[in-house]
Amino acid sequence: MSAEARDRRAEPTSASAPASAPVPGEVPEPTAVDPVSAPDTQGRPRRATRRFPLFTRDTARPEGGGRAAPGDAPAPVRQWPILAVLSAVGLGLLLTALDVFRFGTLLIGAALLAGAVLRWVMPDVGMLAVRSRFTDMVTYIVLGTVIAMLSMMAQPDPWLRIPFLDDALHYTIRGQGG
Repeated sequence: MSAEARDRRAEPTSASAPASAPVPGEVPEPTAVDPVSAPDTQGRPRRATRRFPLFTRDTARPEGGGRAAPGDAPAPVRQWPILAVLSAVGLGLLLTALDVFRFGTLLIGAALLAGAVLRWVMPDVGMLAVRSRFTDMVTYIVLGTVIAMLSMMAQPDPWLRIPFLDDALHYTIRGQGG
């Protein structure tokens, strides 16, 4: 390596040069407040990392978790989406208890599917929003579909027959008897 290359390498560049010491009597230039190091609204220093804290102090409201009606409306009106879904599920449970099993469980599955539609269509659904919109919709769709399919496959006289499930039943339960 030549002497010139060594000298160029040893010279500090402007990006890595140390800051000069303040001159006495000179007024320093005002600097912008760093949003990361500025204290938060409660006076605590903000975290400089994107990692989650060890202990959380509160939770964020889920997307779409606002009121479904204006704030001056009575509570049942503000939460009508969850009340509609829960009323349909309650009616389905009542029908199931009154020995109308297939229609009751179909109503429960349909209520969950209706909850998924409400979660997809409406911007604010109140307490029907539990997690993110995508997670809520997937959960409601999967549970509603499974409950509705199981009610259609219930014995006696199932409305829906799925051949591979019948074969699985044959090899697990029916095969043990003889």
